Amino acid sequence: MKERKIIFTCIMFFLTVLFIEAGTLKGHVKYDGKPPKKKTLRMDADPVCGAAHTDRVYNENFKMAEDGSMEEALIYIKDVSYSEGVPSEPTILDQKGCVYVPHVFGMIAGQQLLIKNSDATLHNIHSLPKINKEFNFAMPKVVKEKKSTFSKSEPNPFYIKCDVHPWMKTWVLVSDHPYFAVTDAKGNFSIDGIPAGTYEVVCWQEKFKKKPLTTSVKIGDGETVQDFTFTRPKKKK
Repeated sequence: MKERKIIFTCIMFFLTVLFIEAGTLKGHVKYDGKPPKKKTLRMDADPVCGAAHTDRVYNENFKMAEDGSMEEALIYIKDVSYSEGVPSEPTILDQKGCVYVPHVFGMIAGQQLLIKNSDATLHNIHSLPKINKEFNFAMPKVVKEKKSTFSKSEPNPFYIKCDVHPWMKTWVLVSDHPYFAVTDAKGNFSIDGIPAGTYEVVCWQEKFKKKPLTTSVKIGDGETVQDFTFTRPKKKK
């Protein structure tokens, strides 16, 4: 009888470990204040770029809806355990209309980065990481795909630029786990499957890249809601 109890206890312990709690972090990112004036991108230096758009194209470093909701803010968790390995599917970065699509994204260290050129013009892809080795190569209009990767995680987002078209820039977070998200046009985000625990959560936005928002969040079973609000920096007296 005693042996059965021990076996039952061991089984329950392993089941508890196997089905460890995991939760979802959801939230909304907004800006409290008057947005900066939109700046039109001057693409006329390359006729292919100019012909790709019928409307004005604006600088992408600040995207805010009328209610203050911020698009393309990056939310990520720091120091979280993850051992599931690298996704087999690549992360895709396209050059379309002489802009990078997406403008902000995340990927896991070691995951393949598939870079596309959907334009009938020359681009030059130049990454500027802090830890990984940078790459810098040309993609003529006849070269439609190139593959690359970042083998190590980075502490902060960094940018990839086009040396041919100076307005082209995309920001990437290379993480050692998949617990990150980019806000949609309504400022919403959701990160699923986070192991239970208390973590530092970072909300990064390109315009505020030197002063991202950080907070401590406790994740348990179910949903946890954490919103973020950026404000205009106060002028120094």
